[in-house]
Amino acid sequence: MLPTIAKRMNDVQFSKIRELSEKARQLDASGVPVYSLTLGEPDFDTPEPAQKAAINAMRDGDTHYTPNHGIPALREALAQKLLNDNGIRAEADEIIVTAGGSEAVLNTLLAILNPGDEVLIPSPAWPNYESAAHLAGATPVHIPLSKIDKRLSVDFKTIEAHITPKTKMLIVNSPHNPTGLVMTKEEIHQLANIAKKHNLIVLSDEMYEKIISDGTEHVSIASLPGMAERTVTVNGFSKAYAMTGWRIGYLHAPSPLYQGIFRVHQFNTACVPAFTQKAALAAMERAGDVLEYMRHSFALRRTLLADALSGTEQLQVMEATGAFYLFVRVHHQEANIRDFALRLLEDTGVATVPGTAFGDAGEGYLRLSYAASDDVLLEAAKRLVNYVSH
Repeated sequence: MLPTIAKRMNDVQFSKIRELSEKARQLDASGVPVYSLTLGEPDFDTPEPAQKAAINAMRDGDTHYTPNHGIPALREALAQKLLNDNGIRAEADEIIVTAGGSEAVLNTLLAILNPGDEVLIPSPAWPNYESAAHLAGATPVHIPLSKIDKRLSVDFKTIEAHITPKTKMLIVNSPHNPTGLVMTKEEIHQLANIAKKHNLIVLSDEMYEKIISDGTEHVSIASLPGMAERTVTVNGFSKAYAMTGWRIGYLHAPSPLYQGIFRVHQFNTACVPAFTQKAALAAMERAGDVLEYMRHSFALRRTLLADALSGTEQLQVMEATGAFYLFVRVHHQEANIRDFALRLLEDTGVATVPGTAFGDAGEGYLRLSYAASDDVLLEAAKRLVNYVSH
């Protein structure tokens, strides 16, 4: 009998986000014009100060192992950032520099969850949460977001109704992928109250915190009373500083949780390259103007795309003031939204991500990334509007 992989891997699916982007790439390579609104990746270059810092570090021979939890200068800067920007009283020794936010999420769930524990995930949601739960042997419990007019939001009564003696963790993601929702201060407070009432650990994914428009306030749940000791905050440089390929993120965890997460990181990644960390530090210190330019550009694109999609009742754009996504309700004739997205790509060259790539709660929706040029956004919107109107 041939050897087999672990049974838990049967529950870990390949990412469905990439399915449409890969098909779009193949079409484009065959010469078919493609207008892609798929990947969650800024289309800007990494800020020059970060690039120069990495180059200088490599030229200086800074290509060896670094401390497992990150170089001291970066961790100290991150601790100060968490205090100044997020109201989280963090110590440098409570921070781990990771190979992107993905590693931070996986390490956290592997370190904290036991087989059989339950994780509450407001959905639709970034699929890594579910996969990380399965890899830890835990059970993901999806809580569908409620829809009121054009706003998707967390239903607190539904969350509490799903809490059992096995529930150990609650996932909070604001600004939210895939919807672009930014939770209000009142909503964050209510989630904090639920976590304290039921003694839950919170993983707060705040990767998109720097990409917010319309003066919307970002609130870190760990800054609220009684939450710092039960919250792991995950963030990084991929989205805010256009550093997706650099694979650099970080997490902050209270001491009782930190040591377990650190051990997973130590044997998983060991350490993040020095030149990558120095690039991140330079971005924090010297790329504020670039960050603001990108944030402003995304805000303009969001308005541009939303307005371009408003020409038909077949499309309903959900409220979104964060990240660089629009979540759009689509009235169509296909059996499901994945089939519609595939047909849309084949017939018009417009590539999107079906909402079901983020779980069953995304049925009927498309995620449109506006991390693309104005010309691509306008042409894609024109083709999509025409397609659903006929």
